[in-house]
Amino acid sequence: MISYGAFLEALSVGVECASQLWMRPRPLVWVGVLLLCASALAQVPSGSVESLMREAQQAFDRGDYQAAAKSFEQVRRLAPERKSAWHSLVLSYLRSGKKAEALEVAREADARWPEDGETHHLLGFAFFQNGLQQEAVQEIRRALELEPNRYETHLDLALVYLGAQQYKLAADSLESALRIKPEDPLPHILLGRAYQNTNRTLPAVKQFKKALALDPKIPLGHYHLGFAYESLGRNAEAIAEFKNELALHQENAEVYYRLGHVLLDSGRIQEAVANLLLAIHLTPGNANAHYDLGKALLEQGRLAEAIEALRKATTLNAEDPGPFYL
Repeated sequence: MISYGAFLEALSVGVECASQLWMRPRPLVWVGVLLLCASALAQVPSGSVESLMREAQQAFDRGDYQAAAKSFEQVRRLAPERKSAWHSLVLSYLRSGKKAEALEVAREADARWPEDGETHHLLGFAFFQNGLQQEAVQEIRRALELEPNRYETHLDLALVYLGAQQYKLAADSLESALRIKPEDPLPHILLGRAYQNTNRTLPAVKQFKKALALDPKIPLGHYHLGFAYESLGRNAEAIAEFKNELALHQENAEVYYRLGHVLLDSGRIQEAVANLLLAIHLTPGNANAHYDLGKALLEQGRLAEAIEALRKATTLNAEDPGPFYL
């Protein structure tokens, strides 16, 4: 199999052939030059692009997004009509943190395929990753006009709306996504969050339960259900769900903090202190955890330690009057 370097060398010969054709417009020369060009380009096997595509996809699948981007870029230059290479290149750039490059390629792809829904979808997502929320919504909505039943597009539009804290619009998009694919637990979690942020806590609980029924181990499923229970004042159920979450994912500082907060609110001071200390160990900059720890230590009569925790809370968040008062 010819190497990629040999392919480029053959291609350069082809370019040189074309220049000779232009500079020497004589019939016999044309024949000779055309034969030379054909000979050079015949060295390139038809499977070179396919081989590069496989190489790129393998790199993408193993998480080596920089290598994937390099190979997809090669395919794009060799076979610019290969739309899937453009799409995969955008995703590879986004996964490797090259957001500006992803947006540039997505814009070029959109110029080539202005009526392709997936291309508009990727352009919208690239806009979103670059912080251009209005442009992202415009492109993803255009994608839905072209392909109204594409589940992933509804889901990503919801993510854009959630990022912009437009929870009602996010809920609408998630409801549309679930009409297409009701068995996916993720949109149930996201829809529950959207409901919770629009003060629809009971419907939120229902969505979180649906997600957990579909996948009992979904990340943050028990956490979100616990948070909903906490907001309803159902502390015992909240504590149980936070503990369920920690049984599955033990390194989440926010879950330790919420558990400690509810335990403190429930008068279970010793347990609260233990969980708040774990939250602070994992995230030392959590001002709320230091504040709650100070309150818990004050309840235990450990005044010097309480003062230390409360002073730390005032340092981390000087705008909160609570720690100063205590």
